[in-house]
Amino acid sequence: MNGDRIIMHIDMNAFFASIEQQNNPELRGKPIAVIGSAKRTVITTSSYEARAFGVKTGMNTWEARQKCPPLIFVVGDNRKYTWTSGQIVQLMLRYTPLVEVFSIDEAFLDVTGSLSLFTSPQRIAHLLKAQIRHRFGITCSIGIAPNKLLAKLASDMEKPDGLTVIRPEDVPAVLERIPAGDLCGIGRKTARQLALYGIATCGDLGRFPVDVLRKRFGVIGEQLSRMGRGIDDSPVIPAENAEEVKSVGHSMTLEHDIEDRQEILRFLLQLSEMVGRRARRYHVWGKTVTLSIRYADFDTWTGRQETLGEFINLSGDIYQAAVAILDSLTLLQPVRLLGVRLSNLRHASSQLPLFPEERKKAMLADAMDEVNNRYGDFSVTFASLLDNEKAPQKGSHVISPAWRPEGIRNVDVK
Repeated sequence: MNGDRIIMHIDMNAFFASIEQQNNPELRGKPIAVIGSAKRTVITTSSYEARAFGVKTGMNTWEARQKCPPLIFVVGDNRKYTWTSGQIVQLMLRYTPLVEVFSIDEAFLDVTGSLSLFTSPQRIAHLLKAQIRHRFGITCSIGIAPNKLLAKLASDMEKPDGLTVIRPEDVPAVLERIPAGDLCGIGRKTARQLALYGIATCGDLGRFPVDVLRKRFGVIGEQLSRMGRGIDDSPVIPAENAEEVKSVGHSMTLEHDIEDRQEILRFLLQLSEMVGRRARRYHVWGKTVTLSIRYADFDTWTGRQETLGEFINLSGDIYQAAVAILDSLTLLQPVRLLGVRLSNLRHASSQLPLFPEERKKAMLADAMDEVNNRYGDFSVTFASLLDNEKAPQKGSHVISPAWRPEGIRNVDVK
């Protein structure tokens, strides 16, 4: 394969569902859908047998059942998925140190410098596919191309268990027939806007006057033009070289819609503790607190942020800022989802505050963190959370797209 770089994109096939089918032989070959543990939940992922009926990620369970009456719902085990993902990343690192985790079931590899050991990118791909299948009993699709944009496009071309190579000389012909919306980074809204200009394929996009794109889409107009021509110079960035994160946050879909202020406050305190604990673990402080609310109709969002006069990472301080934001809002409907985020971050080494009262608070937070790190989330918690009928939810119901196997983005999950 000619070209300056050789990039691979590995995409695990129906990752959560495949793990469940592998762990339970009775589920193999059957339509299954992985769901959350809450009473109200949506499809996290579905097996290929279920996808044949039209069952899709994000679909309500009742709608999925209508499309596929024999569908089997399986409550997901997020800890199992994150562990497996971490182990697969370790397999990838045997072939190159340049591994960029894109999500829990996707990664980019730059294997340009590995060919002297493994002769060809196809051989690396076959070895990885065989090792993943042998160790975990699941499959993946792999795309090989001169850059990340095209490698991800290639991995989507043949599923499941596919291997697709886009060679540099084949790029123009491939892009001529691929819909522009298939490129990573072009969402449905942008694709609809491009269609208004008669742009249907990547080839159309690459030929379209860049000045018109720039005028319509602003600074990303030129980037869209480059994407349409298959140009992507972005490097594969391993975790140790990744940019510092810009925020630390958690959100929670509630098991029932809530209106009572005290109940909302309890969930805000829990979320603030989850955010604060992770911020303290990685020695970051933030100056901006954001509160996000999704209402009962699921489509309507509201939220606001407040920038403080000082940097904070104590759960109580985050909670007070979140409550202040809540008090500035008028809730229009019962609340379905709550989220708290700390941003405008400062990274610094851990040190105790100067003033005695602040030092006492920091030492108390450190003591709570130590106990919870050893014995599990919320083993020690705020008394007001214990007033709830149910114990605090430990960890997160869902895995954030920003999840990584290590570092600050490794969010604790259920």
